[in-house]
Amino acid sequence: MPLLLSKHTRIFIAGHRGMIGSAFVRHFTAAGFSQLILRGHEELELTDKAAVAAFFAEQRPQVVILAAGKVGGIVENLTYPADFITRNLEIQTNVIHSAHHNGVERLLFFASSCMYPRECPQPMAETALLSGKPEVTSMAYAMAKLAGVQMCLAYNQQYGEQRFIPVIPNSVYGPNDNFDPQTGHVLSALINRFHRAVQAADPITTLWGSGRPRREFLHAADLTAACHLLLDADLGAVELPINIGSGYDLPISELAQLIARILGYQGDISWDTERPDGTLRKLLDSSRIQALGWQPGIALEAGIRQTYGSFLESGHA
Repeated sequence: MPLLLSKHTRIFIAGHRGMIGSAFVRHFTAAGFSQLILRGHEELELTDKAAVAAFFAEQRPQVVILAAGKVGGIVENLTYPADFITRNLEIQTNVIHSAHHNGVERLLFFASSCMYPRECPQPMAETALLSGKPEVTSMAYAMAKLAGVQMCLAYNQQYGEQRFIPVIPNSVYGPNDNFDPQTGHVLSALINRFHRAVQAADPITTLWGSGRPRREFLHAADLTAACHLLLDADLGAVELPINIGSGYDLPISELAQLIARILGYQGDISWDTERPDGTLRKLLDSSRIQALGWQPGIALEAGIRQTYGSFLESGHA
């Protein structure tokens, strides 16, 4: 049976200060939900098993949005692979185990498109998971996320209930993103790079890689809408995990040109081809979520303009 969320459903948003977590705070607040449970890192350390267990026993959330974890771009993934795999495994294990032990009705786990094989038929269907090796530049992160997906499916299988929902969004962006060029993902990092280039009137901006890889981008507000649908759905006949993508991808070179135009950059763009590209294409097959009635609503250019506005308002500029 569907959960049928009410305005008084107790919802724990783990990672509520991050981009995805804060999008859920905005979404549920705007929808009138009054029982959001929020804890910062200084209040609840999710890698501490005992602290997580005590928190769940005391708060008894009905729904968990597991948006906490260590994320980053190619540079961070290559530099800190041990941190990526260890921290994410610890958080996932602690939260999912405590959610089961305390009778949580629904848990959303956010996986990643980087789990798919580097060489994968496009668009990538959920059935392609584990059919080949992920891209080496994000291997540690991908393996942690694969473990989280399998943990959700294992609990569902062993206890006979579709309570834990692993979703696979593709390149989420939006307000409160990480705009650091060294640690952020490509879209947010490019916003920062071109903003600085405009300020400095740089005649040329050099970007990492060849610009040829294609990427699919999903606005955080579209992700929250899709996830709200899943939380309220009868999942008995829904096969998990479930992709959530916009259905449209473009080369990084075109993304860079689009962002440069939106921000008013007049200089030239060059590419440092000595730097790695990562996977050449990662377009998701989102037919499972579309069959439930969801479609993305925010076009890429409009989403970038909104995200840039939040970048300026947040004091990053």
